[in-house]
Amino acid sequence: MDTAHLRYVLVVGSTMALIGLGISAVMVTQAHKQSERRKQRLASVVATHLRPTDQAASAYGDASASTVAPWLKTIGWIFGFDSEKAALYPTRWWIALAGLLLAAKVAESIVADFLGSWAPYSVPLLWVVMSRNFFSYFERKRQLQLLNEFPEALALLVRAIRVGIPVMEAIRNVSRSAPPITAAGFARLVEQVAIGVTLNDALQALSRSTGLTEYRFFATALTLQNQAGGNLSDTLESLADVIRKRATIKAKGRAMTSEARSSSMVLAVLPLLTGLLLWIVSPRYISVLFTDPTGKWMLGLAVVLLSMGILSILTIIKKTLS
Repeated sequence: MDTAHLRYVLVVGSTMALIGLGISAVMVTQAHKQSERRKQRLASVVATHLRPTDQAASAYGDASASTVAPWLKTIGWIFGFDSEKAALYPTRWWIALAGLLLAAKVAESIVADFLGSWAPYSVPLLWVVMSRNFFSYFERKRQLQLLNEFPEALALLVRAIRVGIPVMEAIRNVSRSAPPITAAGFARLVEQVAIGVTLNDALQALSRSTGLTEYRFFATALTLQNQAGGNLSDTLESLADVIRKRATIKAKGRAMTSEARSSSMVLAVLPLLTGLLLWIVSPRYISVLFTDPTGKWMLGLAVVLLSMGILSILTIIKKTLS
């Protein structure tokens, strides 16, 4: 098979892979839209039970108002970080971006032989992808820790309310007794209420800052109780039980998708191990991929297709478990 036929086969194969990736993306998007529609229906059902209340404007401003500059928000949106959550990251965001830019330049020097004159254009893409993965790792870690700690925080609230302690004092006790990450969120809630922000606004700000559905359930439960009355301790106890069950279901989901995650790891490692073995057994055989222009083009295309396949698997798993 000559070079022209080989390139034709590779182009056809890559086109089919892109079509498959597009179909997978459409299926995942449709599933995500169905999930969003279910959440909207749930919110509409809850909204019918809320009594409209006239809330005076707080002299201290909106609890959800952000003091972050617009240009910093834009940078954060591009690179996937939140400047208001700087404590989550191991270092300052601009130091992390500088280090990741250096890593992108190192990666660019590695792939320069395969991309040729296109290599400099890969630096911004590599920088953004590496940055978003770096910051999202710590965000996912924080959310997982919050989810695991939240049922115990609710248990503290339930015990305090059942012995007759007011709601705000019970929340203050949680801010003192809960684990550090959960306690920090409840401490901010107490501080906001202390300076004049309504409890409903402070609860909504807390749920937005965590990004967890479970905290939105908590805010809705307290808002309903604040407006309509009822047995708050039983409501919170039921909510804690629901959250524990949701955490159990998520753990089962991760266990059920472990085979797919293991397959993605094997697919990522197997070509590297095979190439290393061929390099040891027959260096001249595999050196064509690094010395011949067509070989470099084939190797670069193989890396791109392999990365796209692994990304598709991980994206489908993430959307399925969300």
